Amino acid sequence: MFITNAYAQSAASGFSLDSMGSFLPILLMFVVLYFLMIRPQQKKQREQRDMLSALSAGDEVLTAGGIVGKITKVSENFITLEIAEGTEIIVQKASVVSMLPNGTIETL
Repeated sequence: MFITNAYAQSAASGFSLDSMGSFLPILLMFVVLYFLMIRPQQKKQREQRDMLSALSAGDEVLTAGGIVGKITKVSENFITLEIAEGTEIIVQKASVVSMLPNGTIETL
């Protein structure tokens, strides 16, 4: 007869080098993403956390709102800043962006 029988192909078993090679660019993109974006961000967060835990009375700081002041009191979540002689405000610790060198407020 003129029609030949068609048989299904057998399923491929496991991963071959060809199929793993197609995943290599995706894997490489994740590795590059980790080293260029995720790892530096984690390092920055760790440095910020360490700085906040090291805050003490007498330190001069800059807040996220742009307020410069000297710490007079530190509690678990809040700090008291002296922003002018006799003027104190209470802010969250997390709002502190950076510590300033001692004497910075006097030069402003």
